[in-house]
Amino acid sequence: MKNTAASSNQRSTQSNQPDAGSPASVADPGGRIKTLVILGASGDLTGRLLLPGVARLIASGRAPGLNLVGAGSDDWSPQQWQDRLKDRFSEAMEPDGASTDTGIKELHQLQEGSSYHQLDVTAKGALGQFLKDIPGPVALYFALPPAVSQKACTALTPEDLPEGTRLVMEKPFGSSVESARALNATLATLVPEDHIHRVDHFLGKSTVLNILGLRFANRLLEHSWDGEHIEKVEIFFDEALTLENRARYYDHAGAGRDMIQSHLLQVMGIMAMEPPATLGEQDVRSSIATVLRASTIGRSGHDLAEYTRRARYTSGTIGKRKVPNYIDEDGVDPANDTETLAEVEVYINNWRWAGVPFILRSGKALGNARKEAVVTFKPVPHLPVGFKGSDSPTRLHIGFGPDTLVLDLDVNGPGDVFTLDRVKLEAELGSDPLLPYGEVLEGILRADPLLSVRGDTAEECWRIVEPTFAAWASGAVPMENYAAGSSGPQAWTTSND
Repeated sequence: MKNTAASSNQRSTQSNQPDAGSPASVADPGGRIKTLVILGASGDLTGRLLLPGVARLIASGRAPGLNLVGAGSDDWSPQQWQDRLKDRFSEAMEPDGASTDTGIKELHQLQEGSSYHQLDVTAKGALGQFLKDIPGPVALYFALPPAVSQKACTALTPEDLPEGTRLVMEKPFGSSVESARALNATLATLVPEDHIHRVDHFLGKSTVLNILGLRFANRLLEHSWDGEHIEKVEIFFDEALTLENRARYYDHAGAGRDMIQSHLLQVMGIMAMEPPATLGEQDVRSSIATVLRASTIGRSGHDLAEYTRRARYTSGTIGKRKVPNYIDEDGVDPANDTETLAEVEVYINNWRWAGVPFILRSGKALGNARKEAVVTFKPVPHLPVGFKGSDSPTRLHIGFGPDTLVLDLDVNGPGDVFTLDRVKLEAELGSDPLLPYGEVLEGILRADPLLSVRGDTAEECWRIVEPTFAAWASGAVPMENYAAGSSGPQAWTTSND
């Protein structure tokens, strides 16, 4: 059985439902962002992810009248900036299912009117003076390394910011509980919490709403969504990509800080949260925070050698591409002892989830690219004698990008009705043609923090993982190896699934 048609009624319900508690539900055209200012506009993040997201959003006709201003440390000419915009906007300029004629015209106007400015954002008074000439309200996007963003915010004063300014911070948000708390305190002196957007592009609106809709619109699932019925929950983000010229960042972050500390813990929070009263940002984000406050890695928080694993890729082949040892990649310092594959078992210490492992895994240079959450249900208490074949656990797969749903079931096979066979029921979930950064940006421009990480949640994520990172740094958890293009260390259960 296969159902590839997403429910139009469900999408209509989602789009028309009042979003109590969310600023996006309030008709306030005057509060919409007028100018997007990108700090770090000449950097890799802006070119690779942010500008294509902006382009697709504008070209779809969903962000009319926006101005774009870039600022960076590089001494770029106006033509260099226009060349970057032309290159990164080119795909969205082509009419297709997402881009509209009106949107493409808007994108042309935005590109022609955009400007670039060389600016030291950490110099006291420099950013404030720069913002005085920018039409507000402004979304100030810090596409910068965390340490530079912190210095830039410290150099700002509330008077430097145009009325209605929203501060957009990239992950990682701080580098520890202490630094995240300090950054939160700095931001709190500048704007209210609901004007701070801590970006997690993995939490696209489609992904979040699909998980919430699946869980809370289906009594059959929600009734069994607990430790009494579920054996384990696994959240995978396995990539075939290697460093892709990102050694400067990745060799200091590693798989744990890059994905588990932020993205995967947030997805876990959505998978495990209690039913919210509304889809408003207060209800949803508070429910996620409640899950994270109850979470520890390992059953006691001290048995990290048993409940965490780390590994690094060695030379191998991915498709037709030969990949060198990680430590031989350009820009890598072997002394950093950086992992490229990480796995942790998180336990949520509450009534619903007591004893259920949430296994979070992320890695690079893997042969089987896998981005999904897998819910494994406990076996039936008794299988009637007489059935033959494999009695496999029921599994629910929720795919991320593309958003899909697969349910693995045992049913009576064709021919011999006494033999159990495995079948897959598949469906495509509702999706948005926007790129992940486009979805995030739309929320920012509409003053809706639903998809942004709240300050206390950012601190909780660091609290959960810090003991693990300390154990890895001390050598308490050995570094394992896996060949590039393989599924990971063979001793790991997740590598053989």
